[in-house]
Formats: sequence, C-alpha cells, structure tokens
Amino acid sequence: MNILVTGGAGYIGSHTSIALIESGYNVIIADNLCNSSRKTVEQIMKITNKELTFFQIDVTDPESVETIFENCEIDSVIHFAGLKAVGESVVNPLAYYYNNIVSTLVLVNACRKYDVNRFVFSSSATVYGNNKIPFTESMDLLSTTNPYGETKAMSERILTDIAKANPDFSVTLLRYFNPVGAHESGLIGDDPNGIPTNLMPYITQVVKGKLKELQVFGNDYPTSDGTGIRDYIHVVDLAAGHVAALENLSEGVHVYNLGTGKGIVFWS
Repeated sequence: MNILVTGGAGYIGSHTSIALIESGYNVIIADNLCNSSRKTVEQIMKITNKELTFFQIDVTDPESVETIFENCEIDSVIHFAGLKAVGESVVNPLAYYYNNIVSTLVLVNACRKYDVNRFVFSSSATVYGNNKIPFTESMDLLSTTNPYGETKAMSERILTDIAKANPDFSVTLLRYFNPVGAHESGLIGDDPNGIPTNLMPYITQVVKGKLKELQVFGNDYPTSDGTGIRDYIHVVDLAAGHVAALENLSEGVHVYNLGTGKGIVFWS
C-alpha cells in the first residue's frame, strides 16, 4: 500500500514515515523543506534500510500534487505539511491561512479526482481553544485562540463536510498535544531550521551554545513552582498512533486525542 506523507521530512512526519515503513507500507514523502532537511529523508532510509520516494514540492501547488497522484498510485494520505508556530501565526496570519488551508484543499481535491478515499489529518489540541480541560473529542469547538489553531479547526471542518458529502471518503482527525523525544537511533529528532518553537530543541540549542538562554514564561500558575503544566507525548508513540489510525480507517469521520492524559510541571 502506497502512503503519501506530506511534511514527511518534518519532526512528526519523519518518525511516522519510519513507523509506516516498519509496518510494511511504501512511503512517498512530499515536503518543501521549509522547516526540515533532505538529510532527514536519507536518515529515514538509513534507519529502515528501505528506499522511499521523495518529492520536494509545496503541496499548495495543485500541479505538483497532481504529478504525485498521477505517478504513484496513492492509496492513503497522511497530511502533516503546514506552518506550525503559534506565535508566528499571530504575526503573519495570512501565510498560515494560505499555506495550511490551501494545502488541505489541494490534497483533498486530488484525492477525489484519483479516487483516494483514506485521509489522516494531523490536527492539534489547539482546536479546543477556550474549552475547559479535560479535553474530550466530543466537545464543541469554541473560538480558537490563535490563527494556527484556527487553520487546524477550519481544515477539520473542511474534511468533515467533504466526508459527509461523500460517504466513501474516510477521515481521521488526530488532535495531539506536545510531542517530545527522538528516534532511538539518535539519527533524527526535533531539529528545525532557525530558532525552535518547541521546548526541547530550544533547550538543546541552549546547551550547545547556539542560543544564549532559555526564557520561561509564567510564574503564577497553580503548580508547585508557578510554571505551566503540559501533556507531553513521545514522538515515537505519536507516530504509532498515526499508523493505528491508518489501519483502522473506516467510512465517516473519526476524531482522536493523542496524549498521555497526564500533565507535567516541566521545571519541577
């Protein structure tokens, strides 16, 4: 079975690509490398000792996406590709709305044209916005708190409406929390281009001397040290969740949170 993994050279996408290959799937990666590296694709093949097909394209481009569908006999899509920094989305919302929404529309349009009816979407717990914890999949989504979260919520609504209009189209929406960690080989991990927006690579760059210091924001949360609580999930477990979602796809729309359900006061 041929699986198109958009954003497959990124942090979560690369780990999921490994999990897919190790589960016997053929992986086709599409990535524009705006926040990743071609070296990661090479490392995936080194870890798995398997070849994969790589397209350096932007999935907002319909012609480039159609080239993949024309030549690769895609069976399923796992869609990671997108801009993902919350703070940056507030500063530059247009880029986020364009990139994250258009990529979803282009991919689903290609899926419908080429009769690909299995779609797993990389969403985020940010879609819960101002809902009160614990977050449950059955919650109504209230107003999100930033453009990044809104692009995820909008993409979810688009995919849901398309699945309702096309009963043969199967969609799974995966809402996850804070991925951390790296593959046990040490060959891939959270290694973004530029200044990291996730905690662990930021810490790593401070340790290496690439960044001067780590700033901790917030000191008045009701925790032992005043800092916030986060639900951290290991990226390898997260990748396994995507494989499980793919293998259990059925008609309609299915929504799952991916997290541990346990908050961690990181600095204690």
